[in-house]
Amino acid sequence: MKTTTVLEGAAVDALIALLPAAVELESTLWPVAEGEMELAGMTTLAVDYLGAISAELSIALPSTTADAIREAGGSSAVFVGDVLRPALEAAAQTLGSGVMGEVVDTNTLTIFTDAGAAVYRISEPGSNTPFAWFAVQVKDSAQPSSRAMSDVSARKLGRIHDVEMALSVVIGRTRMTVANLLALEPGDVVDLDRSAGAAADILLNGRLIAHGEVVVVDQEYAVRVTKILDAAEAVG
Repeated sequence: MKTTTVLEGAAVDALIALLPAAVELESTLWPVAEGEMELAGMTTLAVDYLGAISAELSIALPSTTADAIREAGGSSAVFVGDVLRPALEAAAQTLGSGVMGEVVDTNTLTIFTDAGAAVYRISEPGSNTPFAWFAVQVKDSAQPSSRAMSDVSARKLGRIHDVEMALSVVIGRTRMTVANLLALEPGDVVDLDRSAGAAADILLNGRLIAHGEVVVVDQEYAVRVTKILDAAEAVG
C-alpha cells in the first residue's frame, strides 16, 4: 500500500475544494492492492507539472460526472479538462512553484495502478459511488550535477536536434466561468491580467523559458526575445 505524504494529501484537498460538485466532497486514500477500481469507460484527464517538485496528476471521471460537468457548461461540446483546469492547478501548486502543462484527454490508466502513485477515491459523504478518482505521482526532483551535465556529449544531443517542440507566446491570461465563456460574441472585450507594454511570456512545451516583446515583421506578428530565464527563474 502506498503511504501518502503531506504533499499528496494537500494536493487532493486543494483539488476537491474546486471540483464542481453540488455538495462538499471527501477523499479516501485507496489501497490499490486491496481492491480493483472500475475505470473502464471513464473520462481520464492527465497533466504534467514541472517545478522544484515535479509530478504527474490524473483524474478519472465516471460518465455521470463528466456529463454533469458538460451540462453545467451548457454544451455537450465543452471540454471537461478546461472546466477542471483550475482545480488541477490548485492541486499542482501545493507542490511548490512550477509550470503546469496542457490538460489532455487520455486513455492511459497505468498511473492508477502504479505503486509509486497516491490514488484517492473522491465521493460525496456516505456515497458508495465515486465522484472521481485522483492520482498524483511525484517524480524524482533531483537535479543533475554540473559535472554530469558536462558529460553529455554533442553526439548524444545531436540525436534530438530534429525533435519538434511547441513554442508559444502568452501576452496575458484571465479566468471566467463557463457561462461567461459561452456568452462571448464578436466585438466583446476580454480583460487580461497584464498591462499594455508589459513583457510577454515565451513558453517551450508549456514551460516558461524567456520574456519578450511582440513586434510586427513583414505584416506578421513576431516576438523579440528580451530575456532568457535560468532554471531557477523559469520555475519561480
